[in-house]
Amino acid sequence: MMDEKLFNKIASVVIITVLFVLAFLIIRPILTAVLFGLILTFIFHPVYKKILFLIKNRNISALIVCVILLVIIIVPLIFLIPMIIKQTLGVYSFIQKQDIFSALQSVLHNIFHMQETSIELASTLNSFVNKIASSLLNKLTDIFLNLPVTLLHLMLTLFVFFFGLRDGEKLIAYIQSLSPLSKESESKVFQQFKDITYSVIFGQIVVGILQGAVAGIAFFIFKIPNAMVLTLLSIFLGILPVGPWFVWIPVDIYLFVAGRNAAGIGLLIYGLIVVSWIDNVFRPLIVSRKTKLNSGLILISMVGGLFVFGILGLIIGPLVVAYLILLLEFYRNKKTDSILIQKTNT
Repeated sequence: MMDEKLFNKIASVVIITVLFVLAFLIIRPILTAVLFGLILTFIFHPVYKKILFLIKNRNISALIVCVILLVIIIVPLIFLIPMIIKQTLGVYSFIQKQDIFSALQSVLHNIFHMQETSIELASTLNSFVNKIASSLLNKLTDIFLNLPVTLLHLMLTLFVFFFGLRDGEKLIAYIQSLSPLSKESESKVFQQFKDITYSVIFGQIVVGILQGAVAGIAFFIFKIPNAMVLTLLSIFLGILPVGPWFVWIPVDIYLFVAGRNAAGIGLLIYGLIVVSWIDNVFRPLIVSRKTKLNSGLILISMVGGLFVFGILGLIIGPLVVAYLILLLEFYRNKKTDSILIQKTNT
């Protein structure tokens, strides 16, 4: 017969496990919105603390920060969304009207001087351009079709953001109360968690702004139409971070199709060397400098996070890996200290 205490222990573990799984299944559809709200909470928490110091009311302070966030997001969108929609439709219409295949074939034939190779490459690039244009139009259509769901996720993000600001310290205190670590060890670990999170999040944002701005410089140098709008869009996509390549590659294709080959080659070289170099070199360096992680491991965690969590995974991936390595290092140091103490006692 199974001991009653053992049975109760196993039953408790099973019940807790089932509840955790059910809770995850409930949160999973809205996990991105929740994580985004928590990330925004972390970014804007210093602003909240300064406002709270002046107002002395948590609800009002959190509400003011929420209003500031809405102004930062909504005001630019009011100006950008009509322009983005107009330009997306304009690009799609332009591509549909142009004989891109012939133009690409002519350009490639001048480069390779091989008719068969030029035709194959032109066909591939033509298909690629059409797919990009169709994808942009489909995404634009999906945004309108899924507008109610998108608004619900945005409201949830704002909800998490508000209560994260107001009750974030209580949540951290509750998590610390569950920690099996000593107060001294707990303080060190949580401080390192905080440093790592700041490094990853602000590293992504700073590099995103820098990369988008550098891409925008090229738009002005090569006299691209609507350069300011494209620059703002590049910065926005860099922060997400989707990456400015989503902007400058279609622009470069447009330059070749329009017959501006010199500008097209210049933008292509600039994009591949300068813009991509910033992303491939500076982003891992800035993130790994504080996290003390290998740059290659940072890149792998970004790619893995992208597949698991989507766009936010580029931030969440490095965070998860950094937290795991931090805990392993803490365990290793504790184990080493314990061995040294035993040797000293003997």
